[in-house]
Amino acid sequence: MADQTIVFKERQRFRQVWLWVLILGIASIFIAGFISQVILGGEFGNRPMADIQLAIMTALVGIGLPLFFYKMSLTTEVMPDKLNVRFWPFHLKPVTINLHDLRDFEAVTYNPIMEYGGWGIRWGFKGKAYNVHGNQGVKLYFYKGEPLLIGSQKPDELFDALTKARGLVVEG
Repeated sequence: MADQTIVFKERQRFRQVWLWVLILGIASIFIAGFISQVILGGEFGNRPMADIQLAIMTALVGIGLPLFFYKMSLTTEVMPDKLNVRFWPFHLKPVTINLHDLRDFEAVTYNPIMEYGGWGIRWGFKGKAYNVHGNQGVKLYFYKGEPLLIGSQKPDELFDALTKARGLVVEG
């Protein structure tokens, strides 16, 4: 079994300003409603919901939604025999790609919206993508199956690490 030394590791989070403005804007509406209705005793909106319903919605949307996006992350690890990709919380365990299954790979600049429909775990006409920010990454080509794009803020380092790790694999 090959040495499990990590050759490259990157953790990315959603950090687009427009996304955080949207998320915090939605959250602030629920928090303002909670303060207005539950704490100050007024009514929030034309048809106010019960205080307990508003409290639950505020916990879910006002606190839970921003916390969910804050904690969400894409972790990429390159080791001598494998590539691990974990999009938390959707992957409880990393997706493991054996390097000997790769036919080729390349550092790419891509259009996340036009080619994959946005950021996240995405499927498009050009294959599957794991990305959270930006328009750069490394595209993996397999002997069998569709290509996979791994978004990265350090695509050249990821490419170099894959090249190095592939050279470290001892053929058995």
